[in-house]
Amino acid sequence: MAKIQDDPIESKDSKYHTPTDNEKELVSFIVDHTDKWRDYRDQNFLEDWLKYERIFRGQWAAEDKQRESERSRIISPAAQQAVETAHAETMEAIFGQGEFFDIKDDLRDVDGNPMDVEMLKKQLYEDFAQDKIRKSIDQAGLMGKIYGTPIAEIVVGKEKCYTPATQALDQNQVAYGTMESERTFVRLVPVNPKNFLFDPNGTSVDDCMGVAIERDTSIHKVMKGIASGVYMNVDVASSFEDDSLEATQEVSSFKENKVRILTYYGLVPREYLGAKDEEDDVAEDMFSEEVEDYADMVEAIVVIANGSLLLKAEENPYMMKDRPVISCQDDTVPLRLLGKGVVEKAFNMQMAIDGSMRSHMDSLALTVAPMIAMDATRLPRGAKFEVKPGKAFMTNGAPSEILYPFQFGTNDGQAMNTSKEFERMLLMATGTLDSQGMVSQGARDSGGMNMAAAGIIKKYKRTITNYQEDFIIPFIKKAAWRYMQFDPERYPSVDVKFIPTATLGIMAREYEHQQMAFMIQTLGAESPLTPVMLKGVLKNSSLSSREEMIAQLDQMSQPDPQAQQMAQQNQQMQMALMQAQIGELQAKANMNNAQAELNSVKAMLEPESVKAEQMAAMTKNLPSDAEIAQQQFDNRVKVADLMLKEEEKNSNERITQMQMQVKEEESERNNNSVNA
Repeated sequence: MAKIQDDPIESKDSKYHTPTDNEKELVSFIVDHTDKWRDYRDQNFLEDWLKYERIFRGQWAAEDKQRESERSRIISPAAQQAVETAHAETMEAIFGQGEFFDIKDDLRDVDGNPMDVEMLKKQLYEDFAQDKIRKSIDQAGLMGKIYGTPIAEIVVGKEKCYTPATQALDQNQVAYGTMESERTFVRLVPVNPKNFLFDPNGTSVDDCMGVAIERDTSIHKVMKGIASGVYMNVDVASSFEDDSLEATQEVSSFKENKVRILTYYGLVPREYLGAKDEEDDVAEDMFSEEVEDYADMVEAIVVIANGSLLLKAEENPYMMKDRPVISCQDDTVPLRLLGKGVVEKAFNMQMAIDGSMRSHMDSLALTVAPMIAMDATRLPRGAKFEVKPGKAFMTNGAPSEILYPFQFGTNDGQAMNTSKEFERMLLMATGTLDSQGMVSQGARDSGGMNMAAAGIIKKYKRTITNYQEDFIIPFIKKAAWRYMQFDPERYPSVDVKFIPTATLGIMAREYEHQQMAFMIQTLGAESPLTPVMLKGVLKNSSLSSREEMIAQLDQMSQPDPQAQQMAQQNQQMQMALMQAQIGELQAKANMNNAQAELNSVKAMLEPESVKAEQMAAMTKNLPSDAEIAQQQFDNRVKVADLMLKEEEKNSNERITQMQMQVKEEESERNNNSVNA
């Protein structure tokens, strides 16, 4: 790493550091570039930024007059309301859930345990709360709404922390006091765009050749840095006359005990960071003109005081070689670093509102204030006339002939009505319609309130996307890298991916809650989707007891183990009962089938039995005479044949009926088994 010489060069007659040739060239290189960047910024943006600031703060200036005869200085709060509404909605979307980022392990843990990622997340939230990161993001976001570009600088350092402690001296005595410890902090310092310099050729902080932040700093901070060795020992003047870097426009600025500090983050020629040797001197003698080589450049951090004194110059010390400056566009302007803010979008309508209101106020001065005409030849010498209650006028003659009150007509209220219409158009341009504006807009549109709310929500989502991708997540990444580098005991180096959790602002959240409440009402309490939707409503809410309610809802949705076991037992008993009933039905069916077969066999044997009985009957009681016996036997055979045929016919009918009955019983049993 190339650095300034370890042993500073000091002159014989002074205790201050004498700059080397390389240091002088480095200062000249940075000052020349930043002066050009400042001229570009001031010519294109500074005048508008000053107007935007005055509009937001409600301050009048002579250059804001819209006509020479304008006397009123009133400024409408419409643009201020739009800024505060949009800013509150953005901050609610980022911080409304409590947690504004999450961590996802980019690679699998070595030990398979993700607890290290969860510990990193909790540690970051704790340090961010201690360093007031939320407040810093809020301030940077507010300046983004006013000027169009939130900008912040990431500052790393160490500070002493004192905590109350007790120490036992012996068995009966205890000492009370404090314990001292050192803590590494990473803070986010908001930067006013008026104090920010950038390469106009770049479209982002990392795309620029370099960026610089200039601010007025109290001299005691500079002297502390010199005493600690962070800065070089130079003769720093304690006052600076330029007041262009004041945070806000004041009537007079304090000029004592402050130093103009310019901090440069970007590329510089590598040779400027090292000590110049004899070969460099020979090379300079060979060329009559100075040549700046932009091919071999290195990331560096350079601090210059009062435009010429080098306090610090070193190669970028951060392990990821990133610049500790973040910025984003409040509203997107393609292919430009600076964005568009709420005041810029509201500027034209704000001027129209102020012009209407001021013309109305000027006309009131002519129609409300009493005026009187007098005959100067008939007034007492040296008389001073004032119109006020109880005032006595002395005249040389009849007062009705000498004094004549008059006024310039009546005041027309049309100007105020026009200003209200301009105000509605301003809120439409900025996407910050209030409830009254949404109702009026909804009445005009076929979609009503839903269409108006949907349009506003979509505009806010665009802004939130810019904040997440270009401001919030880059800051969290850079802060985690700083902690891993300078405080490795508390922050081990792990490869993680940060995920933004900002989702909806308060307006979008309320609109979504209404839709989900309507769906829950439509589905009913018995629907399986109702608990899921209730959980989603609770997750989107900002209630302090949100986590407890979600846990209770999860507990309610999970079945009781005892009840679940009893339900399983009941189900098993029901299945056993059904199986027993099916077995009983099958046994009855088998018995019926056997009985049917038995009846069928009996039916088949019955004709043979009848024949046998008939044969026996025919051979009984025959006469002894053979001829007569043969004749009676033949007659009996004929009668038996007739009876047998008749009986067979009847038997066939009975068999058919029995078979049909058996089929009907089988069909009924099958139907019963299917229903069971």
